[in-house]
Amino acid sequence: MQVTAERISPVVMQLSIEVPAEAVKTEFERAYQALEKTAHIKGFRKGKTPREVLKKLFAGQVKNDVANNLVQNTLGTAISQQNVQPINQPMVQVGTLESKTAFGYKAIFEVQPDISEVVFEGFELKRPSMAVDDDMVAKELEGLQQRFARFEAPAAARAAKAGDLVTIDFTLAIDGKDVKDGGAEGVQLELGSGQLLPELDTAITGAEVGKTVTAEASFGEGHPRADFRNKNGEDPPGRGRRPRQVGRWLRNACRAPRRHPHEAREAPQGPRGTRAGRADRGDAQHEEQLRCPPSLVDAQRQMMQQEFLQQLRRSGQRFSPDQARQIASSMQVDAEKKVRAGLLMAAIAKKNEFKVTEEDIENGMKELAEESGQNVAKIRTEYREKQKRDMLVGMILEDKILDFIESKSTIVDLAKGEDWRTEAKSEEPAAEKAEAKKTDKAEKAEAKAEKPAKAKAEKAEKSEEKKPAKKK
Repeated sequence: MQVTAERISPVVMQLSIEVPAEAVKTEFERAYQALEKTAHIKGFRKGKTPREVLKKLFAGQVKNDVANNLVQNTLGTAISQQNVQPINQPMVQVGTLESKTAFGYKAIFEVQPDISEVVFEGFELKRPSMAVDDDMVAKELEGLQQRFARFEAPAAARAAKAGDLVTIDFTLAIDGKDVKDGGAEGVQLELGSGQLLPELDTAITGAEVGKTVTAEASFGEGHPRADFRNKNGEDPPGRGRRPRQVGRWLRNACRAPRRHPHEAREAPQGPRGTRAGRADRGDAQHEEQLRCPPSLVDAQRQMMQQEFLQQLRRSGQRFSPDQARQIASSMQVDAEKKVRAGLLMAAIAKKNEFKVTEEDIENGMKELAEESGQNVAKIRTEYREKQKRDMLVGMILEDKILDFIESKSTIVDLAKGEDWRTEAKSEEPAAEKAEAKKTDKAEKAEAKAEKPAKAKAEKAEKSEEKKPAKKK
């Protein structure tokens, strides 16, 4: 078997495979022998049908079977010989197949790009300030109170007000006609939180449980649904938003003593730390030359899209097919960045022989147990599943690589409130600015003073040139 490998692009490989004529002949013979044992042909006993009759009746079917068998029997070997790993299912293009000649076909598939070198040393990484003040502590406590608050109905029935969590049934009409799938039942919303359009929030605020309210809202030109643009939507009278339940959040669910730690603290460093974004910062210089396999990007985008849509469904929000397409399009760039970062980190790991040990995995599980509040034995049982274990190994390896990149970089500590995405602008001292301004003003005045004298000299020079020469 002859195999010729060719890279059609940095991420697409084509294998041209030729199967010897002897192997093709053997496969044809095997196919007809199997057919002779099973074919029921009128006028012939089973297993006694002449080969010529079988060829006349089943030639096309036999050719297809032989081609499929030859590809299945040789493609895996050809890929192993070239030491390549396809990312997606190879696309096969078969050539002409005859029983007495060699058979050729092509297999096209995606592969990871060859990364000869990754520059990861000498970066200037910006570290945000981690100084904590009273306002930050208060804000964090408020967030914890919101997160762990209990919900219960008021002791006495009352009208809905800002801060209440209400359960509503609603319908939607455009130009007086009900919109299919435009309504829902049992949707929970917090008034005043910005989850609703202002008009709807205002209409529900002050409503009693069981009361029907009607609201009208205008949809702008940029609305995701084309049939909603520049139109008014309303809850039709008698079928509008009806609060089924009104409740309040108990904010005393989480209390803690106020503290004032001004000392800087490091960001989480474990497998579930908050450092994943760093991987995107160092790959800008590789963006042009490093192409991502489309199937990897598509898989990453689909995963991100699925997670986002699940969050929308859990919050009771609905979306149209147009909105789903827009979400997919907006996530394409982020998916490419994540895949590119993964490829670069894989190249760094390969070059520096990073490995994840059993001890690393055990420490990662202990950290997960501490963060989630679960027993470490339960975490071990959960992460016996291969997919989850591979995910944990990937997170631990990523942290090792990022720690390594940090060790080879210059860390710049930012001032409190300074954003790492903004470039620092150098400012001259006030005295230097004033001196430069004074010098600039003097130069302009000098140039202005010299201008008339220069013009007069040029005029005199031109008049001398125009005078006729005197005859001797």
